Amino acid sequence: MIVQERGGLVEKAENTRERSGPGAPTALRAVGVTKTYGTGQSAVVALDDVTVAFAAHQFTAIMGPSGSGKSTLMHCLAGLDTVTAGQVFLGETELTTLDDTALSLLRRDRIGFVFQAFNLLPTFTARQNITLPLELGGKTPDETWFATLVRTLGIEDRLGHRPSELSGGQQQRVAIARALVARPDVVFADEPTGNLDSRASNGILEFLRRSVRELGQTIVMVTHDPMAAAFSDRVVLMEDGRAVGELRNPTIDAVVSALRTLGAD
Repeated sequence: MIVQERGGLVEKAENTRERSGPGAPTALRAVGVTKTYGTGQSAVVALDDVTVAFAAHQFTAIMGPSGSGKSTLMHCLAGLDTVTAGQVFLGETELTTLDDTALSLLRRDRIGFVFQAFNLLPTFTARQNITLPLELGGKTPDETWFATLVRTLGIEDRLGHRPSELSGGQQQRVAIARALVARPDVVFADEPTGNLDSRASNGILEFLRRSVRELGQTIVMVTHDPMAAAFSDRVVLMEDGRAVGELRNPTIDAVVSALRTLGAD
């Protein structure tokens, strides 16, 4: 067990399973990122000089109390929101210098998204929903990779079904396949199991972990759920717009303890 104190925050990690090491290359990083909404006396600082890096081929969760800045950080990292100050890098590409057109192309080609809402097109089949990002970019799917995804996700026999004919867990699996089909540099997952029961949630989280270990994916997930975070390799802890600590190889108990310290009971 590793126990460190930093600014009053107790950091714990259990070496219960093998994880991506700290020497992995960096896929994504924020450098001195500040995000302020509003001006003058009504200004709200959502992110306050955040510097944090995310290793490639690793599953990282971002956690913290409500209002801690975790969702804002994800939006800035993904190029969905602009920063007030600082820099965001995807690999060697600085997102904070790109115009709207370049950002749109980057998000389409190099970033995948999985949200709490499945965001599937109701008139499209599962296969059509999965391949839509490629078609928008004028590309055709790599059938070998496509077959690997749908087989690993267990939706091979559901590809001809429309979303209304799928369970919630199956719809989220389709959404995950859609996020991975273009082999993005990073997949962002925002409360991906929030609309699912515990059995479906565990299945989705297990696949996300497998996609890192077996398929080489990089995943950054925002969650409030300690059980979900325990599937990750690392938890970045946010408080008052700052990155205040981290847990490596987290257990549920370690996550709960850290959140209590942050006042997120």
